[in-house]
Amino acid sequence: MKRHEILSALDGTHPRLGRSIAFTIYGLIILSAVAISLETVQTLPAELRRALRWIEYLVLAIFTVEYALRLICSPRPLHYAFSFWGLVDVLSIVPALLFLLPDAQSIRSLRLLRLIRLIKLFHANRAMDRLSRAFEKNRAELVIFTFIALVVLYLSAVGIYLFEHEAQPQTFGSIPAALWWALATLTTVGYGDVYPVTLAGRAFTGLVLLVGLGVIAVPAGLITAALLEEDEEPLTDLEYETDMNEQPTRRHGE
Repeated sequence: MKRHEILSALDGTHPRLGRSIAFTIYGLIILSAVAISLETVQTLPAELRRALRWIEYLVLAIFTVEYALRLICSPRPLHYAFSFWGLVDVLSIVPALLFLLPDAQSIRSLRLLRLIRLIKLFHANRAMDRLSRAFEKNRAELVIFTFIALVVLYLSAVGIYLFEHEAQPQTFGSIPAALWWALATLTTVGYGDVYPVTLAGRAFTGLVLLVGLGVIAVPAGLITAALLEEDEEPLTDLEYETDMNEQPTRRHGE
């Protein structure tokens, strides 16, 4: 295989090998995440712990080979090495090397950085490209809405402070302290650790909850609309070329 074919295979865009390699990498990343989680179980049997160790050795070896292939096949190795995805690939390997030092108690917690390899799930995922384009298309609207949401957050903290600071001076004794309630209420999380007790405070909370639904719904609607527009857009150059290459084959069969 040529270098660009190897890169396209690793990126999941190769017409013949891309899908299988992408799913293999996804499976290894998920398997690694499950193994890392099980490692934290103190009562884990010794046999299963050894099996998890061998799984980590396998994942480490495969991702090391993948990183080496990307460096070798990249037209600009240094550019790739210091790019975002290059750094992600390195961070998915280097913390795993600490796995080989089980007696290093001081750095054992750093081995959890192996979970950074979960970010690799987005590398060969074309859906993430569509999502990033959707965010880019609505960037101005999202920035404006974020500013409005911050203003509403502050006004909510001011409002609940006015209604509740006399009844609950320890909880709502200041506007900065009321910001936690405002954040939990606007995002409709409602932890329940801080809540109003006065009638006016509860009425104001109901109003804030209604506003909070819009805080979540408006950005979601913008992104959904942009994704629907992506589905209606014409084929990309790569898809068009693939389709044109397939047409003669169909005509020959006819």
